[in-house]
Amino acid sequence: MAKTKKEAADCNEAAVADGNEKSYHELIAHVNAIARPLASRKLSKKLYKCVKKASKVKNIRRGVKEVQKFINKGEKGIVVMAGDTLPIDVYCHLPVMCEDRSLPYAYIPSKGDLGSSAGSKRPTCVILIKPHEDYQDAYDECVAEVTGLPKPL
Repeated sequence: MAKTKKEAADCNEAAVADGNEKSYHELIAHVNAIARPLASRKLSKKLYKCVKKASKVKNIRRGVKEVQKFINKGEKGIVVMAGDTLPIDVYCHLPVMCEDRSLPYAYIPSKGDLGSSAGSKRPTCVILIKPHEDYQDAYDECVAEVTGLPKPL
């Protein structure tokens, strides 16, 4: 017999989810040359979760212009940058700013995933996660792992 509408919708949703999902290794293939230190798969998931928790309490800064402005003002937090942003001239100055102000920073493979974890439909290339007591445990764990990553030369 014919499929019911619900079964057809479930099949279509599964096909869409399988088609759009890329593995970590596929995402790494499209990372640009300056994306160092690149977060591991496990750290990327932790950072996405921390961004999601921070966006729920409106405690993030999103976008190059906003993040740069608040880094210059002296705000503290973790800077998460997308490794697949092109041209790299858009945000290549931010790692130097972070190192000057001793802010931890890391690259993750996908700007689309970064934007969606922040609750946005648009891809985002840079996010600053500010500390907050609601997600302090996750924040501290991310800070410890990001500062442990090897810095580029």
